[in-house]
Amino acid sequence: MKNTSIGLGILAFILMIVSLDSFFIVDETQQAIVTQFGKPVGQPRTSPGMNFKMPFIQKVQFFDKRFLEWDGDANQVPTKDKKFIFVDTYARWEIANPLQFFIRLRDEKSAQSRLDDILDGETRNAVASHDLLDLVRSTNRKPEVSEEIFEEMEVLEDISVGREVIEAQILKKANQRTSDLGIRILDVRIKRLNYVEEVRNRVYERMVSERNRIADQFRSEGQGEARKIEGNKERDLAKIQSEAIRTAEVIRGKADAEATAIYASAYNRSPQARDLYSFLKSMETLEKSLDDKTSIVISTNSDLFKYLKNPN
Repeated sequence: MKNTSIGLGILAFILMIVSLDSFFIVDETQQAIVTQFGKPVGQPRTSPGMNFKMPFIQKVQFFDKRFLEWDGDANQVPTKDKKFIFVDTYARWEIANPLQFFIRLRDEKSAQSRLDDILDGETRNAVASHDLLDLVRSTNRKPEVSEEIFEEMEVLEDISVGREVIEAQILKKANQRTSDLGIRILDVRIKRLNYVEEVRNRVYERMVSERNRIADQFRSEGQGEARKIEGNKERDLAKIQSEAIRTAEVIRGKADAEATAIYASAYNRSPQARDLYSFLKSMETLEKSLDDKTSIVISTNSDLFKYLKNPN
């Protein structure tokens, strides 16, 4: 009885192990291939859920069902117009046929290596077949800059293809080469373009020189405008001063005329007024003519001498 219980226990354990190895679960992010002695058996299991296989004899290979990433290395490539640039690309791909994928590539590591060859090669071919301008720009739209700077810029050449079209060409040709590998490339993009070091330094120097030239031109125009404003200021100042002097002279002339008229009127009224007028004009003459360092010689018949001799 005891031996029978042990035998039943062992049998139950074996059945449990067999049962556990007979089923496998495929979740939403996976797809699977069942193999027997290293060769695929049946159709790929792409739907999530529980599946059956022969225990111990058959194995399960799981593959990712999601979009996968490929990131290439930056490579130095010459363009059609002989410009040496570094091109850095990336792509997204998926395992479209897991059975074909397993037969041709076995795993994702081998797929990444094959994609390196395919995408790098197609990128090189595309870059070498087009000018740099087509790789940089996608449209012929005009740059949004101020009119002053736009006048100083070189006229941009129109592109014939454009970056987006080139990326689409790379994607199409790469998918043609991966059609028998069980994978599909979803998108290919150029992540970065840059000149090689020696060319990049010359480009930077040219950009600095161009900006300095435009700055010097603006500075020269500003100085010319400043001199123009300064000249206008001096001209306006001279005009204002001239008008002021002319107005002052007119006012002074009118005042002298009025004073002369008053003196003449007073001179003609009486002998006393004439004597007062003569006295005042003589004093005014003396005041303007003499100081403490002046010596004069006058005649005794002079009116000035008369006033100096007898001020009363």
